[in-house]
Amino acid sequence: MAHQPGTTYEQGRLVYGMQLPIQSQSTIFAEAWEPDATVADLVEIARTADRSGFAYIANCDHVAIPRRLAGAMGTTWYDPVATLSFLAGVTERVQLLTHVGIVGLRHPLVTAKAYATLDHLSGGRLILGVGAGHVEEEFDAIGVDFAGRGRVLDETVDALKAALGQEEFPEHRGERFSFSGLGQRPRPAQERVPLWVGGSSPAAVRRAATKGDGWLPQGDPRTKLPAQIAKLKQLREAAGIEEPVVIGAIAEPLYVGEPDWDTGKWTLTGKAEALAESLREFKAIGVQQIQVRFRNRSRAELTDQMAAFGAEVAPLLND
Repeated sequence: MAHQPGTTYEQGRLVYGMQLPIQSQSTIFAEAWEPDATVADLVEIARTADRSGFAYIANCDHVAIPRRLAGAMGTTWYDPVATLSFLAGVTERVQLLTHVGIVGLRHPLVTAKAYATLDHLSGGRLILGVGAGHVEEEFDAIGVDFAGRGRVLDETVDALKAALGQEEFPEHRGERFSFSGLGQRPRPAQERVPLWVGGSSPAAVRRAATKGDGWLPQGDPRTKLPAQIAKLKQLREAAGIEEPVVIGAIAEPLYVGEPDWDTGKWTLTGKAEALAESLREFKAIGVQQIQVRFRNRSRAELTDQMAAFGAEVAPLLND
């Protein structure tokens, strides 16, 4: 019997996950302590998420960063398969999300082999988040068409749905990829690996609506989400897809309590009740999962914030 993960994503209920620190260190969002962080820090953060009711922990995906972007993006981007597989071994229940995997950079059978193994080893905890990518030199170096990356992603998603199913010998015939009669084991532990589509462009919203089990918007403010969600649902209905889609959102930076330092003007701060009241607005506009990020000055402060959120704020999200 295939495993089904424990976290449920349903209309009218809000769950929470987080992008892991350390594994990606863009200067846009990394905290000052992260460049000196250790593997032990990463493990403790993952374990804290596991203990504190987080639905998932997430890892980004970049193969290589060109010099022209290294100043802003940095070059620290941990491999998602290696990182999430490692963290699966030190956690028990938290799901493992790629946010997002640039799956168009690799042949679907190569991707399927890696992620099927991850899902198998983790007991069915993988969520495969996918996106088109934006770094042209990364595509050029690997020999993948950057201008056509959207079309490549569309077919890759179709191929992955076949290759990550329960068939030992999956089949796919498309414009770029065709395979049959080639067996891959181990199979995923889940009967169906959830596939969430990242991005907020019209093409990404269309892809999420017609091909995804979930949508991971990229930085849409609260004011723009209702229109985006309405468009996604309209496209999904027009495509004749009846299965529900998990709607996500990235919340503003958070700090549980009253900080005695400058956490930035966009950070939501305060007591649990105030934070929960603000976050419940996401549920009211149709969001089922929020990705949270905490301002912090050390690993200890971050894990304290995570634990406080899980103990004090989370129980109020679905009142």
